[in-house]
Amino acid sequence: MIHYHVSFENPLTFYLQIQMTFEVPAGTEEALELQLPAWRPGRYELQNFGQKLQHVVLEDAASGEALAARKITKDRWQLSGAAGRTVRVRYNFYAHQMDAGGSWLDESQLYLNPVQALLYIEGRQQETCQLLLDIPEGWQIACGLPQRGPNTLEAQSFDHLADSPLIASPSLQYRNYEVQGLPFYIWIQGECPVDWARLVQDFRAFSEEQLALFGSFPARDYHFLNQILPYKHYHGVEHLNSTVITLGPAELLMSEGLYKELLGVSCHELFHAWNIKSIRPAELQPYDYARENYFRTCFIAEGLTTYYGEYLLARAGVRTADQYFQELNTVLRKHFDDYGRYHLSVADASMDLWLDGYKPGVPDRKVSVYHKGALVALLLDLTLRQLSGHQRSLDEVMRQLWTEFGQTGVGYTEEDYGRIVSEVAGRDMQAYFDKFIYGTAPLEEPLNRVLGFVGCRLLVEENASAAEGTYGFRAVVKNERTEVLDILPDSPAALALTVDDEIVAVNGRRVEMNLQTLLSDGADHHQLTVFRQNRLLTVVLAADAGQRFWQKITIARLTAPTAEQQTSFRQWLKQDF
Repeated sequence: MIHYHVSFENPLTFYLQIQMTFEVPAGTEEALELQLPAWRPGRYELQNFGQKLQHVVLEDAASGEALAARKITKDRWQLSGAAGRTVRVRYNFYAHQMDAGGSWLDESQLYLNPVQALLYIEGRQQETCQLLLDIPEGWQIACGLPQRGPNTLEAQSFDHLADSPLIASPSLQYRNYEVQGLPFYIWIQGECPVDWARLVQDFRAFSEEQLALFGSFPARDYHFLNQILPYKHYHGVEHLNSTVITLGPAELLMSEGLYKELLGVSCHELFHAWNIKSIRPAELQPYDYARENYFRTCFIAEGLTTYYGEYLLARAGVRTADQYFQELNTVLRKHFDDYGRYHLSVADASMDLWLDGYKPGVPDRKVSVYHKGALVALLLDLTLRQLSGHQRSLDEVMRQLWTEFGQTGVGYTEEDYGRIVSEVAGRDMQAYFDKFIYGTAPLEEPLNRVLGFVGCRLLVEENASAAEGTYGFRAVVKNERTEVLDILPDSPAALALTVDDEIVAVNGRRVEMNLQTLLSDGADHHQLTVFRQNRLLTVVLAADAGQRFWQKITIARLTAPTAEQQTSFRQWLKQDF
């Protein structure tokens, strides 16, 4: 068994004191290697948690004698000559990252994501791990791990431990509910108003809908660990039997806007208990915490989950159809606003998460596995329903993935997913994959076509902004300076402006929070005075007759749907048209 001990002396420093203790069998000749994870599942980029460690010491636990050890990479240590000894590793860990994948220490709580802070021994990841928390009397622990004693948690393996975040605090609140005999816990850390009756009712509704979809659950219980913060924030991270959600501002928790966010992220993260934590790509079986784990199917892991996260809230009756369409329209806007969709497939974007997937990146380079992934999932779901008259859907795909791969622990491949989709469709679906997964074919026409099956359509509206709609650029005001933020390729602005230009005048009129007004005078060209690299220039914008840019694309219900379309809408969304 590997033993971990976490304590803190002064929470004002944000430093945790961590000890790891283990025995090295007598006769062990080869050197041991200890690794700190360089990334965490759920965010596919190297984060190099080793930069949070201070003063690492490897010693004999009995005598305190320093052992022969040296650092061999940025986050890996080699230990020699420890045969027959009990080894203790000591270090300080800086817990000052408040998001759903981070760790935090202050006077009011200890919040820890073990994947950031705990080392493992190469080759011994399958050993049982025990975690002892040295916390003040009266503090409660919220965690998906079972407790084996006072403040003592036990994990079946390092992977199990790394996948189990915890909050320890004297002010934790919680309620629980059951679905099909499975206990679910809603934990809240933070000062906020909570309508527990409404919260439990809505959480139970979407939990029931998800369990009905899959038929069984991958864990014995589930914990929603909510950090409700006094400032604006939004983040969630999935784990097998828990999730951490960081959300704020706290005083607005039960307001329409923030409560909507809480429901959306919670439903999304619960779906991940099946899709990615259990139904896992072959490339992530097992996780290799020391380096990149490339896989091309994040459009399944995140795209399908983004689609289902909002869709199931509507199916469960937690969202109205109009509220669901509002969320879907946000996904449409984010996808169609980004011209990177013409340059990178969603499968290649899955690989590129490890490159720059979580940053804006250079203009028009990439596509989102979340947003396009959700839209191609919608397209697939409605296609399967149309082909079968609602006898089959994306639900069947997910259930088959769960049966073949989630329940067996076998990783799936791209080919497995394609095979299952074709089996459920009852026909070869390679064209769907060639166009929309491995290609960059536009989604407008196919989405509009399948939406018609459920009495809806894509509505295209002109952009009323002269800068965006007529000339194809966006500007932002920073410190009273109006700067060009984004430019569409092949637009009039692309011939005259560059990103970071400071616009100081339009037709000789000074720009002071009035750019749109000055460009909306009905003229088909404007003279702009700009600072570019601290040089004053004059450029001319000339409208392209008949061309409009950054159009608004939304989903709308047909004004005169047929009876068949209304019935189809009801079968898809479980709500009346």
